[in-house]
Amino acid sequence: MAGPTTARRGEKKSRPGPPSAKASPGRRLRWPPVPFRAPGRRGLIIMAVLVVLLGASGAWALYVSDWLRVAHVEATGTEVLTPREVVAAADAPMDTPLISVNTDAVARRVKSRLPRVKSVDVERSWPDTIGLKVTERTPELVMREHGKFVEVDVEGVRFATVATAPKDVPLLDLAVSDSPGPRRFGIDRLRRAGAEAARDLPTAVHRDVRTVRVRSYDSITLELTGGRTVAWGSREQGAEKAKVLTALLKAARDARHFDVSVPSAPAVSRS
Repeated sequence: MAGPTTARRGEKKSRPGPPSAKASPGRRLRWPPVPFRAPGRRGLIIMAVLVVLLGASGAWALYVSDWLRVAHVEATGTEVLTPREVVAAADAPMDTPLISVNTDAVARRVKSRLPRVKSVDVERSWPDTIGLKVTERTPELVMREHGKFVEVDVEGVRFATVATAPKDVPLLDLAVSDSPGPRRFGIDRLRRAGAEAARDLPTAVHRDVRTVRVRSYDSITLELTGGRTVAWGSREQGAEKAKVLTALLKAARDARHFDVSVPSAPAVSRS
């Protein structure tokens, strides 16, 4: 009986074995591979207990421990007010958990007690500080009342009474007692219209304004240095009126009366 051929005698029997190291250089593979095993019931219970413990410890740190309680209140952004005034108005609850501080309530107290404050951002600064970032109102006009001056911002808000008028801030004269303006628009709106007229002026013109006189919503007059007057009209098209007025003041330096109530058809007069 014929034996195996030479080729067959030279063959080696193949045996299963680990993959060749050349197939994935630098990486050692385990053979046979270890199958993935999901955690059993006991493992799941342990994991759940750990999660609960971590949550409980976090809640304890936030609400119970002495580590994260209010110890400091700081105010920034003040110009006329002092940081101490802002902190006192905030009346933040000291030695209470920082996480439980009602920041909206703190902001409301600051704004209601300090009308000069236009806005305030209340922030928690961990681990133990409340920060108060303040933006103050700035006077666009002042009103003379009882020998003092009431500051009015660009929104027409009366926010402070001072003994001396701020430098380069025009006087607002609401001459509307015999006008239907207050009944139709309201004093607040008329006051805002005057403030917005002043706001629209460029700096070079604004510093020459002495009085903003409001007779009605459509009748605003600016009184400048040197006895010059400007018929401004309503607060509409304020930016365009300001450009036209600036050009007129340069072109007609000896004029005394300017009318920009209709900016597309301005007028000047020397008498």
